[in-house]
Amino acid sequence: MQAEALLERYKTTEEPQYGGILEWLTTTDHKKIGIMYMVTGFSFFLIAGIFALLMRIQLATPNNHFVSSEVYSELFTMHGTLMIFMFLIPMLTGIGNYLVPIMVGATDIAFPRLNALAFWLVPISGILVLSGFLFGGAATAGWTGYPPLTESQYTPGVGMNLWDVGILVTGISSIMAAVNFLTTIVALRAPGMHYLRMPLFVWSMLSTSLLFLFATPSLTAALLLLLSDRELGTHFFSNHGGYPVLWQHMFWFYSHPAVYIMILPVFGAISEIIPVFARKPIFGYESMVLALFGIVFLAMGVWAHHMFTVGLNIYVESFFMVMTALIAVPTGIKMFNWLATAWGGAIDFKTPMLYAFGFLATFLIGGISGVYLSSVPVDTYLHNSYYVVAHLHYVLVGGSVFGVFAALHFWFPKITGRMLDERLGKLSFWTFFIGFNLTFMPMFQLGLDGMPRRIYTYPSFTGWGTLNLLITCSSFLIAFSVLVFIINVIKSLRHGEKASNDPWGGNSLEWVTTSPPPPFNFYRLPIIRSRRPAKDPQPSLEEVLASVGEHK
Repeated sequence: MQAEALLERYKTTEEPQYGGILEWLTTTDHKKIGIMYMVTGFSFFLIAGIFALLMRIQLATPNNHFVSSEVYSELFTMHGTLMIFMFLIPMLTGIGNYLVPIMVGATDIAFPRLNALAFWLVPISGILVLSGFLFGGAATAGWTGYPPLTESQYTPGVGMNLWDVGILVTGISSIMAAVNFLTTIVALRAPGMHYLRMPLFVWSMLSTSLLFLFATPSLTAALLLLLSDRELGTHFFSNHGGYPVLWQHMFWFYSHPAVYIMILPVFGAISEIIPVFARKPIFGYESMVLALFGIVFLAMGVWAHHMFTVGLNIYVESFFMVMTALIAVPTGIKMFNWLATAWGGAIDFKTPMLYAFGFLATFLIGGISGVYLSSVPVDTYLHNSYYVVAHLHYVLVGGSVFGVFAALHFWFPKITGRMLDERLGKLSFWTFFIGFNLTFMPMFQLGLDGMPRRIYTYPSFTGWGTLNLLITCSSFLIAFSVLVFIINVIKSLRHGEKASNDPWGGNSLEWVTTSPPPPFNFYRLPIIRSRRPAKDPQPSLEEVLASVGEHK
């Protein structure tokens, strides 16, 4: 084939060729698997969002009976489970799956078949968790699964067992993905891609993978012991001869690091986005890398701050209080570095940058409220209140979900070859930002006013009705924002402006290859001389294809 024909075939404006359904079902291409991760995760996000809206309708007014207490408990459990285990973790794994091999200059991920297996376990686990609705009712013990709510006499159906097995399966998937990321980053980097030249997003996926490997076995063991209690008559966590607090130790030993599993990739994405739209290199690259591993180290020693009300020894409580406060230090370093990167830059307020700034504002509120909750006396007072609900959502929605939308808007042109509509993007951002703050900011006040979390309904004399009605109305503004984003994606895939190789003026290797990338990511291995290889001189596409034609 002649070089001219090759050039015509691989123009940067060419539509992506994704193949038929069978090709998707059998693929081991890390890019297609990454897309399937993202589509699957976003699908579970929509289901969990519908559950949240139903819950908010129930809580909109006092003494409401829109759904029964049993149904509300099922919705509450499934909302938390899907958002954390089926949306955020798979979504961020999918973004990493697509980008990490390209960013390090590899042709594929280290273990493609293992990668495919890890993905297919995700929809299986989600179906298992949700299938409880078809067998007498889903799990009702909350996404934390605390005993004695998980004991068979309190939750007798199979829904709790399906929840247990579903979470167990997604944990296995996470371990497989972590092994793949670590091996790819350590062993498959291109020549010139030294460790201190790697993009911060790659560092964030490396540190996240370490947390997966360190923390997930604890949850796996806890789930197996819980299943044994329910089906084999053992008493590991039972009130009848067991130790219910043991479940909390094992669950939170995983689930608090899981908060950082859901935020570290976002830190990496924000660290890629802000320099691009500020037109400046990242401030303090080395300190950003050290802060990531500082978070990994400290994250393994803070789990019991969720347990300040269970009667721990005062010295143990003091240790975890200090460790929880300390983890704000590396996070604060990253926050100041992002602000220093933006300071004095020629900022371009495109939609990805708006979401990045929205992340900075909302995650900061979540972090500061977390510092307050690190104090044993304060946490003892607020522990079971809506203040904790507000804090959790400012971290995981204000942090992780804002970061996910920033990343999707930023890398959408690279993945699809099409640009998202900027007007719809800005509309989705502002409605999401306003709706989010009007939804979750009042929850801080409700918590201070004494409203407990996990509540099904409340009497009118409490005075909580006005703020709850505001929260419910605002939650539909978030839903509208998500709908606008979906419309934007569908419209852009069909009629969007075609993307060049580097529509943003990016820094890392993915902006060197075509949009979307070819099957093996690069036509020829790019030249890497710095931390910003997209700024390094590279041979043109015509030169590369000409050399291919000459070789043939």
